[in-house]
Amino acid sequence: MGTVHGVYLKYVGLSALSYAGYSFLSTDPSSLGSGRTLLAEDEEASRSLVKMLPVVAMGYSTILNGAIAVLFKMEWGMGLIGKNKTTGQIPRWSYIVFFPFHLPTMLYTKIHSKISRTKVEDPSSGEKKYKRVPPATEVQPGWWVGGYNADELGPKEWGGIVDLTVEFPESCRNRTKHYLSAPTWDGVPLSPADLESAAIFAVEARKDGDVLVHCAHGRGRSTTVMCACLVKAGLFSDWEEAFEKGIKPYRT
Repeated sequence: MGTVHGVYLKYVGLSALSYAGYSFLSTDPSSLGSGRTLLAEDEEASRSLVKMLPVVAMGYSTILNGAIAVLFKMEWGMGLIGKNKTTGQIPRWSYIVFFPFHLPTMLYTKIHSKISRTKVEDPSSGEKKYKRVPPATEVQPGWWVGGYNADELGPKEWGGIVDLTVEFPESCRNRTKHYLSAPTWDGVPLSPADLESAAIFAVEARKDGDVLVHCAHGRGRSTTVMCACLVKAGLFSDWEEAFEKGIKPYRT
């Protein structure tokens, strides 16, 4: 279970769209043929804060999301966003400095969590119907895989939480006895050493109650770590068996 390289394209796409927006906003529509720009054509207008802000924002978004795409490929820089590993919270300055990263990430994830559907078999009729993917799913007794919005389950108390998100604050921090923040970019797995540490943490935390392992959507990063947890707990012999028999039938 290595890096999900398709996710890398999300950051590349954001950078490309931002560049397109930058190019459009910085070009004078009346001089498209000549290639002249507002910045070059009208020095006074270029100094107007109102006109410059969208151009600067798009240019900054191009650079920032391009840089994150590079960091993703390098599997490095997860602490850049500034998430506090003790509290699980993201500081206000991060939302300001990295707004081109935070805004589309929050928008996409919230929409995805609302419209995402999975096939569930009706116990009474045996008919399979599409239902919304729940915020978290108990894949084995006491072991839960979920997304950033696991707090939607209600006032549930946890023995431990393994939080794999860089991009979201922990919503259940005050409902768990033990908390481990192991932030990774979306689609990037933990290193073997960190994976082992997370599994050991989860097995110990399980003694105090149910354990939640979550990322943004409850599919990629969290599933990888949950495989390690179930094997470490002695429920399955290897990660393939843990995934195929312990997780996949319940969280798809």
